[in-house]
Amino acid sequence: MPPSTDRPGPAGAPGGEDTPLALDDPAYREAVVELLGAIAYGEISAFERLAEDAKLAPRLEDKVAVAGKAAAEFTRVAPLHERITALGADPFAAMAPFREPIELFHEHTAPADWYEGLVKAFVGDGLADDFYREIAAFLDTDTRDLVLASVEETGHAAFVVDRVRAAIAADPRLGGRLALWGRRLMGEALTQAQRVAAERDALSSLLAGGADVPGLDLAAIGRMFTRLTERHTERMAELGLES
Repeated sequence: MPPSTDRPGPAGAPGGEDTPLALDDPAYREAVVELLGAIAYGEISAFERLAEDAKLAPRLEDKVAVAGKAAAEFTRVAPLHERITALGADPFAAMAPFREPIELFHEHTAPADWYEGLVKAFVGDGLADDFYREIAAFLDTDTRDLVLASVEETGHAAFVVDRVRAAIAADPRLGGRLALWGRRLMGEALTQAQRVAAERDALSSLLAGGADVPGLDLAAIGRMFTRLTERHTERMAELGLES
């Protein structure tokens, strides 16, 4: 079956119905390849980080839960690579530009202990997933479905919330430290996202739109980041932390 040639406009955009799109549009194809490359490397990096976090687990049950989350992240890489290949690009070349910013984020936010690792997995990964869901509104149907499947919740969130809330109940001072940690994660994630947007013209063009493709103006971009911030606040509250 050939790929879909419709491209939805952003929710609430003028003429929010699907608008025609040809996947042979070079600018759009390049943008999609870059987006999928970013998500794919993010999944690989998440797998590596979670595998390391599992070593910090205080109980065997916790180790297995985090290792299971790591395995789930890795299984999402192959479909992304297949889609990149179908678009005529090299998956490893597509991932390469995102290796440095993603690794910088992890370098600057290395958890000091088990609980910081849990919060990072919940808050940091959640923020990235929310951003990709926002971008998905600008994609053709097939790519959009793949992106949404790649950021679908695996059930790990309930585990993190349970462990973090129980730890704060046992030691209320932990809550203050983890709240500060959550703010740091948010700030560092935004810094790296802005860097990528500034350096990757094709990727940022997905949000900006073009002559025949609806995009976001400055006000709409502001609303998008407001939604991302609000969801971050909700996640922190789920953990029993202040944002």
